[in-house]
Amino acid sequence: MNLIIDVGNTAIKLAAIRDLAIVDVIRVNSWNDESVIQFLAKYGNFDNGIISSVRDDAPPEFLNTFVEGKFLLFNHKIQVPIANGYETPNTLGLDRLAAAVGANNIFPHTNVLVVDCGTAITIDFVSAIGRFEGGNISLGLNTRFKALSSFTSKLPLVDIADGYPLIGKNTTDAIRAGVLNSTIFELDTYIELFSGLYPDLKVIFTGGDAFFFDGKLKNTIFVVPNLVVQGLNRILEYNV
Repeated sequence: MNLIIDVGNTAIKLAAIRDLAIVDVIRVNSWNDESVIQFLAKYGNFDNGIISSVRDDAPPEFLNTFVEGKFLLFNHKIQVPIANGYETPNTLGLDRLAAAVGANNIFPHTNVLVVDCGTAITIDFVSAIGRFEGGNISLGLNTRFKALSSFTSKLPLVDIADGYPLIGKNTTDAIRAGVLNSTIFELDTYIELFSGLYPDLKVIFTGGDAFFFDGKLKNTIFVVPNLVVQGLNRILEYNV
């Protein structure tokens, strides 16, 4: 069984994977959360493990005691099963690269657009030849809401909600409709442009806000909440 750890900007995800299937996954806000030790102790010693982090702080040492074999710290020196066409590969976010590997593993020999909806929204393209071709970075939904509240004197902080109008008749609805509708229009346009270039295109949404977009876009999407975890497991298997 493999231990997969994805440390994001706002949360830490731990997953246990056996024979390519996710057996269990938890999401915590801190290493101090008692659920971390409970999760690790539940499965005993893992055969191998990998950890990917977008943070600067080092992972806690106690993790090593739960992995018997290789325990990889994912970085740009680790070999991955896809080519990297990014002009500055060492600046590519490891979560974006892992998601691209996961997408290529789900849809091999296929053009795939990967939309990761978290603190930031990243839109990355993996070509049918198995190469990460690049992508774009935009503000995530909650980041957009926070920006409006932080950089203005009178606009309130609004959150995501499924019920929102096309045109707001009060300030709260105006902010919610503006942020949510504009993001939907933005993503639909990206998908339509890429679909025009690549008729076989598959579109995968992942990240904390991925399910919000399910059923709201004009285009067909596949929501894969643990895409980064799947990609990290593929990278681990590629290196052991």
